[in-house]
Amino acid sequence: MSETVTRGIRISVETEFLDDESNEQQYVFSYHITITNEGNEVVQLMSRHWIITDANNHVEEVKGPGVVGYQPILKPGESFDYTSYCPLKTPIGTMHGTFQMTTDKGELFDAHISPFRLNLPHMVH
Repeated sequence: MSETVTRGIRISVETEFLDDESNEQQYVFSYHITITNEGNEVVQLMSRHWIITDANNHVEEVKGPGVVGYQPILKPGESFDYTSYCPLKTPIGTMHGTFQMTTDKGELFDAHISPFRLNLPHMVH
């Protein structure tokens, strides 16, 4: 599990290997994200930026608006959670990144997502 707080925005990540979706050429992982506004201002998630690295040091960047089709607005004390997926060509990898947030006053900031591992259950962390 990974957990980071940036400017009152807590981002927690839990991962799972999806054996039924995987094969010898592709390992599929799910990651469940919970974003909690522990701050005092209303914020909206505008975009995401992921950096995904596999065991061969192949790096892929993913950028785009929102997450899973949403740009959630979080008042103080509110949370938003979602699950998404990451296919890798190796049984181990890492992800980290940022969510670009904006306050209700129009101020932009990046909420950081600490690195987390994607690996098969029997592999050592």
